[in-house]
Amino acid sequence: MDTTTIFCASDEFCKEFEPRWEQYLLKSSLKRRRRQGGLCLSEVMTIMVGFHLSGYRMFKHYYLNYVLRYQWGYFPGLVSYNRFVELALR
Repeated sequence: MDTTTIFCASDEFCKEFEPRWEQYLLKSSLKRRRRQGGLCLSEVMTIMVGFHLSGYRMFKHYYLNYVLRYQWGYFPGLVSYNRFVELALR
């Protein structure tokens, strides 16, 4: 699968998932302030799915040696590895 196909599938999923998740957080009073990051959820999901399909064993190597070098054009708001891990764990 190429990056564009993965992103389109992730984005369609996020369009359905995010409003429901926000509604759940409001009902359960777990809603916390979320700052807008450099990457949207569907971009983070695209990078994560790409890692699992890539054959790399360590995510850090995949991100530093593949995403930052060859895929920066797909992700205009691409962030450093440490910032990405922080966003993904949120």
